[in-house]
Amino acid sequence: MRYLIPCLLLFMSTFLRAETLLVVGDSLSAAHGIPQNEGWVSLLEDELKQRGHSIRVVNASISGETSSGGLSRLPRLLKDYRPTLVLLELGANDGLRGTPLGVIERNLRRMIELSQDAGAQVLLIGIRLPPNYGPQYTERFYQIYFDLADEYALPLVPFLLEKVALDPRFMQSDGLHPNSDAQPILLQTVWQQLGPLLEPEGS
Repeated sequence: MRYLIPCLLLFMSTFLRAETLLVVGDSLSAAHGIPQNEGWVSLLEDELKQRGHSIRVVNASISGETSSGGLSRLPRLLKDYRPTLVLLELGANDGLRGTPLGVIERNLRRMIELSQDAGAQVLLIGIRLPPNYGPQYTERFYQIYFDLADEYALPLVPFLLEKVALDPRFMQSDGLHPNSDAQPILLQTVWQQLGPLLEPEGS
Protein backbone atom coordinates (compact mmCIF):
# COMPACT_ATOMS: atom_id res chain seq x y z
CA MET A 1 0.00 0.00 0.00
CA ARG A 2 2.82 2.44 0.82
CA TYR A 3 4.07 2.06 -2.77
CA LEU A 4 0.60 2.27 -4.29
CA ILE A 5 -0.12 5.84 -3.21
CA PRO A 6 3.09 7.36 -4.66
CA CYS A 7 2.44 5.48 -7.91
CA LEU A 8 -1.08 6.83 -8.08
CA LEU A 9 0.13 10.37 -7.42
CA LEU A 10 2.73 10.02 -10.14
CA PHE A 11 0.10 8.76 -12.58
CA MET A 12 -2.27 11.60 -11.73
CA SER A 13 0.41 14.27 -12.11
CA THR A 14 1.43 12.85 -15.46
CA PHE A 15 -2.21 12.80 -16.58
CA LEU A 16 -2.77 16.39 -15.51
CA ARG A 17 0.31 17.52 -17.39
CA ALA A 18 -0.92 15.88 -20.59
CA GLU A 19 -1.67 18.37 -23.31
CA THR A 20 -5.34 19.27 -23.24
CA LEU A 21 -7.43 21.15 -25.77
CA LEU A 22 -10.55 22.76 -24.30
CA VAL A 23 -13.42 23.88 -26.54
CA VAL A 24 -15.75 26.43 -24.95
CA GLY A 25 -18.59 27.12 -27.32
CA ASP A 26 -22.30 27.06 -28.02
CA SER A 27 -24.54 24.86 -30.17
CA LEU A 28 -22.24 25.22 -33.17
CA SER A 29 -19.62 23.25 -31.26
CA ALA A 30 -22.02 21.11 -29.23
CA ALA A 31 -23.31 19.19 -32.29
CA HIS A 32 -26.83 20.57 -31.93
CA GLY A 33 -29.39 18.54 -33.85
CA ILE A 34 -26.95 15.85 -34.99
CA PRO A 35 -25.27 12.84 -33.34
CA GLN A 36 -22.52 13.95 -30.96
CA ASN A 37 -19.88 11.85 -32.68
CA GLU A 38 -20.54 13.63 -35.98
CA GLY A 39 -19.84 17.13 -34.65
CA TRP A 40 -16.67 18.93 -35.70
CA VAL A 41 -15.16 18.70 -32.21
CA SER A 42 -15.48 14.91 -32.23
CA LEU A 43 -14.03 14.86 -35.72
CA LEU A 44 -11.17 17.01 -34.43
CA GLU A 45 -10.39 14.45 -31.76
CA ASP A 46 -10.27 11.72 -34.41
CA GLU A 47 -8.10 13.88 -36.65
CA LEU A 48 -5.59 14.52 -33.88
CA LYS A 49 -5.28 10.81 -33.17
CA GLN A 50 -4.80 10.00 -36.84
CA ARG A 51 -2.03 12.60 -37.08
CA GLY A 52 -0.25 11.15 -34.06
CA HIS A 53 -1.03 13.92 -31.58
CA SER A 54 -1.48 12.78 -27.98
CA ILE A 55 -3.87 15.59 -27.10
CA ARG A 56 -6.91 15.21 -24.88
CA VAL A 57 -9.95 17.05 -26.25
CA VAL A 58 -12.53 18.35 -23.78
CA ASN A 59 -15.70 19.74 -25.33
CA ALA A 60 -17.33 22.05 -22.79
CA SER A 61 -19.72 23.55 -25.33
CA ILE A 62 -23.41 23.94 -24.44
CA SER A 63 -26.29 24.67 -26.78
CA GLY A 64 -27.69 28.13 -26.07
CA GLU A 65 -24.53 29.27 -24.28
CA THR A 66 -23.77 32.98 -24.14
CA SER A 67 -20.54 34.79 -23.47
CA SER A 68 -21.77 35.52 -19.94
CA GLY A 69 -22.50 31.86 -19.33
CA GLY A 70 -19.14 30.83 -20.74
CA LEU A 71 -17.38 33.36 -18.57
CA SER A 72 -19.11 32.09 -15.44
CA ARG A 73 -18.07 28.48 -16.20
CA LEU A 74 -14.55 29.11 -17.43
CA PRO A 75 -12.65 29.43 -14.12
CA ARG A 76 -13.80 25.98 -13.02
CA LEU A 77 -13.05 24.49 -16.44
CA LEU A 78 -9.53 25.90 -16.37
CA LYS A 79 -9.00 24.56 -12.87
CA ASP A 80 -10.36 21.11 -13.62
CA TYR A 81 -8.72 20.48 -16.99
CA ARG A 82 -5.64 22.75 -17.02
CA PRO A 83 -5.76 23.13 -20.80
CA THR A 84 -2.77 24.07 -22.88
CA LEU A 85 -5.03 25.36 -25.63
CA VAL A 86 -8.50 26.94 -25.43
CA LEU A 87 -10.74 27.21 -28.47
CA LEU A 88 -13.17 30.01 -27.70
CA GLU A 89 -16.33 29.93 -29.85
CA LEU A 90 -18.96 32.17 -28.27
CA GLY A 91 -20.98 35.24 -29.06
CA ALA A 92 -23.55 33.99 -31.55
CA ASN A 93 -26.37 33.69 -29.01
CA ASP A 94 -25.50 37.08 -27.55
CA GLY A 95 -25.78 38.62 -30.99
CA LEU A 96 -29.05 36.87 -31.83
CA ARG A 97 -30.50 38.31 -28.61
CA GLY A 98 -29.26 41.81 -29.38
CA THR A 99 -26.94 41.91 -26.37
CA PRO A 100 -25.05 45.22 -26.14
CA LEU A 101 -21.79 44.91 -28.03
CA GLY A 102 -19.78 46.26 -25.12
CA VAL A 103 -21.01 43.41 -22.92
CA ILE A 104 -20.07 40.79 -25.51
CA GLU A 105 -16.62 42.25 -26.01
CA ARG A 106 -16.00 42.57 -22.28
CA ASN A 107 -16.98 38.95 -21.63
CA LEU A 108 -14.83 37.58 -24.43
CA ARG A 109 -11.89 39.74 -23.35
CA ARG A 110 -12.14 38.43 -19.80
CA MET A 111 -12.28 34.84 -21.03
CA ILE A 112 -9.15 35.40 -23.10
CA GLU A 113 -7.33 36.90 -20.14
CA LEU A 114 -8.38 34.11 -17.76
CA SER A 115 -7.21 31.48 -20.23
CA GLN A 116 -3.88 33.17 -20.80
CA ASP A 117 -3.36 33.70 -17.08
CA ALA A 118 -3.88 29.96 -16.66
CA GLY A 119 -1.11 29.29 -19.15
CA ALA A 120 -3.30 28.37 -22.11
CA GLN A 121 -3.00 29.58 -25.66
CA VAL A 122 -6.27 30.87 -27.12
CA LEU A 123 -7.69 30.31 -30.59
CA LEU A 124 -10.59 32.68 -31.15
CA ILE A 125 -13.43 31.49 -33.39
CA GLY A 126 -15.71 34.15 -34.80
CA ILE A 127 -19.24 34.14 -36.17
CA ARG A 128 -21.34 36.39 -38.36
CA LEU A 129 -24.97 37.28 -37.71
CA PRO A 130 -27.80 37.10 -40.26
CA PRO A 131 -28.20 40.38 -42.17
CA ASN A 132 -31.71 41.00 -40.80
CA TYR A 133 -30.13 42.30 -37.58
CA GLY A 134 -29.08 45.41 -39.46
CA PRO A 135 -25.70 46.32 -40.95
CA GLN A 136 -24.57 48.57 -38.12
CA TYR A 137 -25.00 45.97 -35.39
CA THR A 138 -23.86 42.96 -37.43
CA GLU A 139 -20.69 44.59 -38.72
CA ARG A 140 -19.72 45.97 -35.33
CA PHE A 141 -20.43 42.57 -33.81
CA TYR A 142 -18.19 40.82 -36.36
CA GLN A 143 -15.42 43.36 -35.81
CA ILE A 144 -15.20 42.40 -32.12
CA TYR A 145 -13.37 39.19 -33.02
CA PHE A 146 -10.81 40.99 -35.17
CA ASP A 147 -10.24 43.66 -32.54
CA LEU A 148 -9.67 41.12 -29.78
CA ALA A 149 -7.42 38.98 -31.97
CA ASP A 150 -5.29 42.04 -32.74
CA GLU A 151 -5.24 43.23 -29.13
CA TYR A 152 -4.09 39.88 -27.73
CA ALA A 153 -2.17 38.64 -30.78
CA LEU A 154 -4.45 35.63 -31.14
CA PRO A 155 -4.92 33.31 -34.08
CA LEU A 156 -8.42 33.85 -35.43
CA VAL A 157 -10.95 31.80 -37.36
CA PRO A 158 -12.95 34.77 -38.70
CA PHE A 159 -16.20 32.90 -39.42
CA LEU A 160 -16.75 29.29 -38.42
CA LEU A 161 -19.59 28.81 -40.93
CA GLU A 162 -17.91 30.67 -43.78
CA LYS A 163 -18.07 27.78 -46.26
CA VAL A 164 -21.50 26.43 -45.30
CA ALA A 165 -23.80 29.21 -44.04
CA LEU A 166 -25.23 30.14 -47.44
CA ASP A 167 -25.48 26.62 -48.82
CA PRO A 168 -28.74 24.86 -47.88
CA ARG A 169 -27.09 21.48 -48.49
CA PHE A 170 -25.07 22.00 -45.31
CA MET A 171 -27.62 23.64 -43.03
CA GLN A 172 -30.40 22.25 -40.88
CA SER A 173 -33.98 23.35 -41.46
CA ASP A 174 -33.65 26.25 -39.00
CA GLY A 175 -31.07 27.88 -41.26
CA LEU A 176 -28.78 28.52 -38.27
CA HIS A 177 -27.15 25.19 -37.44
CA PRO A 178 -24.94 23.16 -39.77
CA ASN A 179 -25.88 19.57 -40.48
CA SER A 180 -23.70 16.47 -40.34
CA ASP A 181 -22.42 16.96 -43.88
CA ALA A 182 -21.07 20.37 -42.90
CA GLN A 183 -19.03 19.19 -39.93
CA PRO A 184 -15.90 18.06 -41.84
CA ILE A 185 -15.91 21.48 -43.53
CA LEU A 186 -16.10 23.22 -40.16
CA LEU A 187 -13.17 21.12 -38.97
CA GLN A 188 -11.18 22.11 -42.04
CA THR A 189 -11.97 25.77 -41.38
CA VAL A 190 -10.76 25.51 -37.78
CA TRP A 191 -7.74 23.37 -38.68
CA GLN A 192 -6.32 26.10 -40.91
CA GLN A 193 -5.59 28.10 -37.76
CA LEU A 194 -5.27 25.28 -35.26
CA GLY A 195 -2.79 23.11 -37.13
CA PRO A 196 0.15 25.56 -36.92
CA LEU A 197 -0.35 25.85 -33.14
CA LEU A 198 0.22 22.16 -32.47
CA GLU A 199 3.43 20.31 -31.85
CA PRO A 200 4.95 18.56 -34.89
CA GLU A 201 2.98 15.45 -35.75
CA GLY A 202 4.16 12.32 -34.01
CA SER A 203 6.02 14.24 -31.30
